[in-house]
Amino acid sequence: MRRDVFQALADPTRRSILSLLARRALTLNAIAHNFAISRPAVSKHIKILSECGLVRVRQEGRERYCDAKPEKLDEVSDWVTAYKNMWNERLDSLEAYLNELQSAENANGDPAISDHGKKDEKKKRKKHKHKRKN
Repeated sequence: MRRDVFQALADPTRRSILSLLARRALTLNAIAHNFAISRPAVSKHIKILSECGLVRVRQEGRERYCDAKPEKLDEVSDWVTAYKNMWNERLDSLEAYLNELQSAENANGDPAISDHGKKDEKKKRKKHKHKRKN
């Protein structure tokens, strides 16, 4: 079964394994020593990482070494960039709209949106003066 990168990265243990392997190649036992899970559980995580192309497992004598293949993370980076661009455009549109509202309020003689705190303080002062007169 072919898995995708997002499925592999969804699990915090697999992300931690990738972080370890990003520094250097490790045997399955060396990886397992870093986690409070069984060796078979680590093997399952490695299998998923391998199936989606984030880890390469190679045999050297009796040991199986795992290497990270970070170039596969480009798929994630491309996806994140697309959404980042979309949200930046939406937020820029929102900012432009809010600036239009603020300009319209200023043109009508109303205080700017950011001055709402000043309006509240003026009301409090008027109430306070009114109480002193009575």
